[in-house]
Amino acid sequence: MKLKTANRLKNMDGGSMIDLLKATQIPEMISFAGGFPAPELFPSEEMAEVSKKILKEMPHIALQYSGAEGYLPLRKHFACRMEKKVNRRVSTEEILITCGSQQGLDFVAKAMINPGDTIICESPTYLGAINAFRAYEPSFVEIPTDEHGMILSELEKALAVCGNMKFIYVNPDFQNPSGRSWSLERRKGLIELAKKYDTLIVEDNPYGELYFQGSELPSIKSMDDGRHVIFLGTLSKILCPGYRLGWIYACEELIQIFKTIKQAADLQSSTISQIEVCAYFDAYDIESHISSIKKVYSHRKNVMIDAMKKYFPKGVTYTNPKGGLFTWVTLPENIDAAVLQTEKAIPRKVAFVPGESFYPNGKIKNNFRLNFSCMPDGKIVEGIRLLGEAITEYME
Repeated sequence: MKLKTANRLKNMDGGSMIDLLKATQIPEMISFAGGFPAPELFPSEEMAEVSKKILKEMPHIALQYSGAEGYLPLRKHFACRMEKKVNRRVSTEEILITCGSQQGLDFVAKAMINPGDTIICESPTYLGAINAFRAYEPSFVEIPTDEHGMILSELEKALAVCGNMKFIYVNPDFQNPSGRSWSLERRKGLIELAKKYDTLIVEDNPYGELYFQGSELPSIKSMDDGRHVIFLGTLSKILCPGYRLGWIYACEELIQIFKTIKQAADLQSSTISQIEVCAYFDAYDIESHISSIKKVYSHRKNVMIDAMKKYFPKGVTYTNPKGGLFTWVTLPENIDAAVLQTEKAIPRKVAFVPGESFYPNGKIKNNFRLNFSCMPDGKIVEGIRLLGEAITEYME
């Protein structure tokens, strides 16, 4: 039988990433490719305790269906976290619990995008967002970025001429893939442009609490009047990804729309996962846990940066992030990172993510992303040494 699939599948090409993930399963492969948190930092003993307690005391609730909007006590916890970020009261009616922030991206796309609409994003931007949006057949306008974030003069040029523009997607804190963060001035400027052109901003914030230096910058949502910013949060990087829990914080009108989409998509996020995480928040200090994560990631980032200084050849540059999980490497313009990966890096059993996939229109090939969070020091140093050899050989 010939399959009659939807036209949207033509725009969804995951083949190269599937091949890469297969390569990372090779024994002895040193992989900097995934965006994985460090598994040894998961609060496994604490979660075992709360799980046992919940299954003993409230199995009739934990193992049953629950509401699409999410478990109310957990929504209260998320509302409290958002109040700290935005410095104002946040109602639980403004919170919807999702299966990670990736589902939030899909819901935004499903609610907002018609075929042929325009999405504005950073260049480069998060691959998962590109894939979530691309399923609904928009066109992408990429706005150049620098070490302070999106270049606002270029953004305004785009806003002035874009037809059918639905929203601006940004990942302003320790961005995936670049590791860069927006300056306070750029954040304020973005809100002003959103108000001037009456457009929506989608603020994706998985890494904002993982800062290594200074203090957390104000979220873009904190500068909002209540209707211009959709905020996407997740527990995947500050607790553990296996529970698949995140949240959308937006005005009540939008939350009702996303609630309807949630009901159609999967009815609800896992009841037991929500209750277990809520019990963890009640019993343990999540802020102390996040602090321990930051110390480990900050150290591993420094190990990677020092190794790149030692082993990478001249002509290769990289970001030195102040938080998050990633650094972004730029090669000389004539080098294709995907070819470097296939021909030189994988044979040496070291993997990364080539940068072309982080550009929606796929025009830049000389970057790649490295993750520093989930490898011990020795593996980081050895992997960067091998990668330096691969780059040097390819350049020569």
